[in-house]
Amino acid sequence: MDARETFAGGVAVITGAGAGIGAGLARHAARLGMTVVLADIDAGAIAALRDELSERGAHAVDILCDVRDPAAVEELAHRTRADVGPVRLLVNNAGVEQFGYLWDTPVANWQRVVDINVSGVFHGIRAFLPSMIEDGTPAWVWNLSSIGGVAVVPLQAPYIMSKHAVLALTECLALEVQLAGHDHIHVQAVLPGAVTSNIFESAGGVTDGDVDAAESQRLAMLDIKAAAMDPLAAAEVVFEQAAQGRFYLLTQPEYVGNAMAERAEVLTSQRAPMLRTKPRFDPAQH
Repeated sequence: MDARETFAGGVAVITGAGAGIGAGLARHAARLGMTVVLADIDAGAIAALRDELSERGAHAVDILCDVRDPAAVEELAHRTRADVGPVRLLVNNAGVEQFGYLWDTPVANWQRVVDINVSGVFHGIRAFLPSMIEDGTPAWVWNLSSIGGVAVVPLQAPYIMSKHAVLALTECLALEVQLAGHDHIHVQAVLPGAVTSNIFESAGGVTDGDVDAAESQRLAMLDIKAAAMDPLAAAEVVFEQAAQGRFYLLTQPEYVGNAMAERAEVLTSQRAPMLRTKPRFDPAQH
């Protein structure tokens, strides 16, 4: 089946839908004929996207939601079910970046990354999955990891850690869904490479210690962003791979696949981490 046959007519809930790949996924979901629930902490961004999609004849709803707050995510799930309908596709996408040496990273910045990138995914699963299981109809859960989920990069440790965590969480969730016999639930991990977004501009930095190193890494990532993939093009690739039943959904299959192969080789050979003269793999995902 292709993506339109698989997803048309269903409801998609996308966190972090206000920008980057989240907005790209929302636009393509609407293009496929889905009703789209746009969730983000940026009310203006999702209102503008709602209007854009509505003008094109799509059905879109914007709901302000901070994924750090489990009660807010529960309310998102309740409002979606009551006002829009059963969810066919849940996309746990909201995420943030952080630059700087780990020992310079403010505790609040560390907690922000964990709360949004990791706990936000957990809150989404707890809030939505029970009803999706109960409905008994085919449904999909996509958790946004990253090429950073299979790579290691200095000066971005909180983000890289969070994306490794999301990948492992998603793999475990897939096993748990199988174990519980919920064959109608399809769990998939999204691993984008470089996709255009504002994640680097809005990333946290450091206020003490080596501020220059943190900002230098930000600039290096902004250079990579200049050649990044368009979010709508990335979304189209992800939807098609999902419809094909793949578990790992890669925006740039060769590029991200090479990072996965290198990670596997590092682990099997038990090589110690080694610095590169320049980053080979861009851990950006939004």
